[in-house]
Amino acid sequence: MIQINGTIKLGRPIDAATRKAMVEMIRASRAEDGCLDYTFASDLADPDTLILFERWRDREALAAHGASAHMAEFQKVMAANPPETRDLRIYETDDGQPLG
Repeated sequence: MIQINGTIKLGRPIDAATRKAMVEMIRASRAEDGCLDYTFASDLADPDTLILFERWRDREALAAHGASAHMAEFQKVMAANPPETRDLRIYETDDGQPLG
């Protein structure tokens, strides 16, 4: 399994257009073959920072995601409003085990 975790520091509040683009990206990504999870969240202590969490079946599914039309559209939105910083990491991992 491939996992991507990280933060995107926007340096500004999330405007309505960016929020809409993020929701569209989440929905389209979750519908992709091989997507196990795709989530954006706000950092409660720093609302200008987004947390990204993705899980993919394999690198092929992730590559298809990177080449998708909805990724190209999302990248246009982000390029028009570039973040201050971005720290995303990719991991090869197993499915993990439930806590508790």
